[in-house]
Amino acid sequence: MMRRDFCDPGGAPSAQVDFAALRRKQEELAARVVLQDRLGPVRLVAGTDLSAGPYAPTVWASVVVFAWPGLELVDSASVVCEDPFPYRTGLLGFREVPPLVAAFERLSRWPDLAIVDGQGLAHPRRFGLACHLGLELDLPTIGCAKSRLVGEPGDPLGDTAGAAVPMLDAGERIGYVVRGRAGCKPLWVSPGHRVSAELALEWVRLLLGPYRLPIPQREAHRLANRARRGESPATRVNGP
Repeated sequence: MMRRDFCDPGGAPSAQVDFAALRRKQEELAARVVLQDRLGPVRLVAGTDLSAGPYAPTVWASVVVFAWPGLELVDSASVVCEDPFPYRTGLLGFREVPPLVAAFERLSRWPDLAIVDGQGLAHPRRFGLACHLGLELDLPTIGCAKSRLVGEPGDPLGDTAGAAVPMLDAGERIGYVVRGRAGCKPLWVSPGHRVSAELALEWVRLLLGPYRLPIPQREAHRLANRARRGESPATRVNGP
């Protein structure tokens, strides 16, 4: 059963959703996000991702859990659900948090930290998907997005793997722009909940392998796509 403390848009059809009210709700909830390091020893690190077209009603959500520091895969879970909430830039938490929560609830090993495929503080109302999910689960989270939503690099970004520069928005540092792999587009890294921007950068660098994405995030992406193609099991949590 999904929690709906912070993520329920009311169950209304998309034509009846009050998007302005949801934006105000994000602004209210952003005040509850903790941007200091409030986490204990990290022994298990999760990665999350969803697979769906922007306007598709069905979404597949996956979570993978790796032991740290060995990075052995120790647990994973996938769910599929019919999502009535429409795709809206800046409001993805209301669409993606419920299935992700359902996937987390099916884990047998609870992580100490999660790398979320999406924005954290780097959001117009400072309440991206990583903030939303972290607040919902009371879990330390880091947003690691593959594309920019807000913010600009504060300095030129080097091309070596792990190179990073501050991400600035209206003069405020909201995270870091990070080169995950030489020759690839950068990642937009920002704190989600109970993690500072500096620690978010440190963990993303620690979890980079030979690929563009941190290893847990990449594996969650692959699992969600396999579930969508029917190559990996996923538990249906609503719908027919």
